[in-house]
Amino acid sequence: MTFSLTVSDEVRALAPGFTHVAVEAHGLANGPSTEASSALLDDAARRLAVRLDGRPPHEDPHMAAWREAYTAFGSKPSRTRNSAEALAKRALADGGLPRINLLVDLYNAISVAHLIPVGGEDIDRIEGGMRLVRATGDEDFVTVAGGEEVVEHPDAGEVVWRDERGVTCRRWNWRQGPRTRLTEATVSGIFLLESLAPMPVPEVEAAAAELAELLEKFSPGARIEVHDADPVRG
Repeated sequence: MTFSLTVSDEVRALAPGFTHVAVEAHGLANGPSTEASSALLDDAARRLAVRLDGRPPHEDPHMAAWREAYTAFGSKPSRTRNSAEALAKRALADGGLPRINLLVDLYNAISVAHLIPVGGEDIDRIEGGMRLVRATGDEDFVTVAGGEEVVEHPDAGEVVWRDERGVTCRRWNWRQGPRTRLTEATVSGIFLLESLAPMPVPEVEAAAAELAELLEKFSPGARIEVHDADPVRG
């Protein structure tokens, strides 16, 4: 891996069943959503409906585990849903999934089809590696509200992803900041798939392999590496 990716002991203690798999990619070709990426999102919604078999997303055992984890660090999971649950609700609604850009469409499709939180970050915009930690509450989280850039601070004890500059994603995998998100100019990305028990690790690895195949298909010639589940224990 070209940069460090670590998980703090405090997060391990909070959620001992946590596993993550990273897909690192260089030489990517991003751009606007296409008919092909849109079709992947529609197919993911169909796969999700089969998986849930009429249940709401929060009743899936994996989503229930994420709700427990959110509650454990003081967040209200019915108000701040993990990214997979939030996307699943949109996938099942009349409006369907949003089309963002090609790379985001690909990882959103994997997230919905497998009901796994997946995030994508622009490696060139990350400063000093990424760490999953419990926040002190003093960290900066730069976001946009009402079209203006604003600085927020996480709650003390909140689980966040951060780099040397500040928080990149609040409440574990709830809201990503714009600074490191994948844009149409992105050429190098890190895609992080996150799971909790009871989801079997091989299922997360299979989702990562599927994402890697999609990245290879849509960015011919890209250099892609899937890192073993939980490769760094930080």
